[in-house]
Amino acid sequence: NLDVIKTADWVIDLGPEGGHRGGQIIAEGTPEALAANPASHTGQFLAKILDAAKPKSSRKRKAA
Repeated sequence: NLDVIKTADWVIDLGPEGGHRGGQIIAEGTPEALAANPASHTGQFLAKILDAAKPKSSRKRKAA
């Protein structure tokens, strides 16, 4: 559940796949570190959620 992962202090991502193709530590660290790791399938999906949660920067308008 990505909503749980994005609020975690530390994440350990096992993979790269399930079953006999998994069981290796692919990435570990903060959710942001996982999102920045291209080897992490979880991180790729997490990056989209973390980017969507960032506040949009407001532009200052010049007075006319």
